[in-house]
Parts: sequence; C-alpha cells; structure tokens
Amino acid sequence: MTAKREGYVLFVATCDAKTSGMTSIDQLNRTVHVAESLQRIVSTVPSQTELLADLGLEREVVGITKFCTSPDPWFRSKQRIGGTKTLKLEAIASLEPDLILANKEENDQAQLEWLMARFPVWVSDVRTLGHATAMIASVGQLTHRKTEAGQIVGRITDRFHQLAQPSVPIRTAYLIWSNPFMSINAETFIHSMLQASGCNNVFTHRNDSRYPVVSEEALIEAQPELVLLSSEPFPFNETHCDAMRLLLPDARVMLADGAMFSWYGSRLTQFDPRPYTAPFSL
Repeated sequence: MTAKREGYVLFVATCDAKTSGMTSIDQLNRTVHVAESLQRIVSTVPSQTELLADLGLEREVVGITKFCTSPDPWFRSKQRIGGTKTLKLEAIASLEPDLILANKEENDQAQLEWLMARFPVWVSDVRTLGHATAMIASVGQLTHRKTEAGQIVGRITDRFHQLAQPSVPIRTAYLIWSNPFMSINAETFIHSMLQASGCNNVFTHRNDSRYPVVSEEALIEAQPELVLLSSEPFPFNETHCDAMRLLLPDARVMLADGAMFSWYGSRLTQFDPRPYTAPFSL
C-alpha cells in the first residue's frame, strides 16, 4: 500500500483486497472505498462537475445539480438531482452511484450523512489553492485520470506563478450578498484567491463567521480601495454598483466574476484578476 500526500489530503493509490477497488482518504479525513472501475458518478458541486468534464468523464457522470451549468451540454442533458443544499436523495439513490463527489461547505451535512450510509461519498473541503490542487489530484486518482489531473494541476500552478502582484496590496471588500451585506473572512477559498491577486481582504479579521454580515458603517470604516460585488451567490448588478459608489465615493466598485474567485476545480486554469487589479498598478 502506497500513500501520497498532496496539500493536506492523503489518498491511497492501491487495490484494496477487501473491496476489490480503490481506497481514498477524503478532505474530511474519511476513508472512502470505491469500485476499481467507476461507471456511475454523481456530482453535487458545480466546480467539481466542471472538473469531471475536463477529466473526460462524460460517459461516467450520470447526475449533477441544477446549479452545475458548466459544461452547457451536461447541464442540458444530464439528470439533475436537485440543488447543492436541497439534493433529491431518492433520485440520487435511483441512479445507484458508485461514487458521489460532494463538498463540506456547499452541501447539507444531514443529506451527505444519508448518502454516506448508502454509497461511497468523497467530500472535499477547499479553503486554499493547495487544497484545490490536492482535490483535483485525488479525484484524478479515483477516476483513473491521474495524467489528465496532473496536467490540470500543472497548468494551475504555472498560472498562479505568473500572476503579477501590485507593489502595495489593495485594500479590498468582497461582497457575496445584499440586504444584508455579507463578506468573507480569512477561512474562505475566496480570501485565498484575493491574496493571490494582491488584494488585502479588509474583513479578514472577522471570526464570528466565515461569511460575516457587514453593515454600511463597517464598510465605511474599513476604507476599501476596491469593492468587488460578486456575481454569485447574489446576482449583483450595476444598480448595486451605483449605490455602493454613493456609499464609498473614494473606492473603485466593480462587478466580480464569482465563479472565477470561488470555483476551485479546473476553472482555476483560467484565473485572471487583472481586470480588477490592473488599475492599481498604474
């Protein structure tokens, strides 16, 4: 039995005599046994669905959520098994999956526990770039797409090594929700993406929640130079930008591609914060 550690994830690349399959340690440190040859995969997270597509698993993936919009042909043709927080458990069971890919934050714990009692469920917990590349490597190992996964990880690594950093970190407020405003603290994947972009998250210190509620007064007091209004989960638009500019007239307010900052799968190969940070490099 051989083990390899990628980031903080340990996966075991071995044939298990008892299960005649693969054994993997997921990102909750759970041991997950799966069949040697996976034929029916269900994905409950959009970014991991996109990863499965980029690994070439079109035939094997049989179920996705209603939020798994990429790739578009899958969104239009694959069976939908509810939302990330409202999975249709009986629909998933009817698919008889030999692997379910889930996420600690994006899925409901009680629903995952119901599935874990019946099927192999591999759960990711991604808060940093290292966690993301480890997840990709582990999924590649599980699905016999180790080479493809390694290529994706290599492209991501090269991409982030090439990111240009502003000379001074940009004081940034990243908002994911309106009424009330909600931001992000240091324990989120978005925070790590802001750091990689050369942005200093003004609410990094908030330890009351990973996604703290912030008042207008808190925003004013934080004095951000850049305010990013995410396209998801709340669909901010230019009307919200105009209102934020009135509240923070000295800040640059922009709509942000929420998928770019929060999807932790193969989309990271396209990560490019320059539309948001370039004005501060002039």
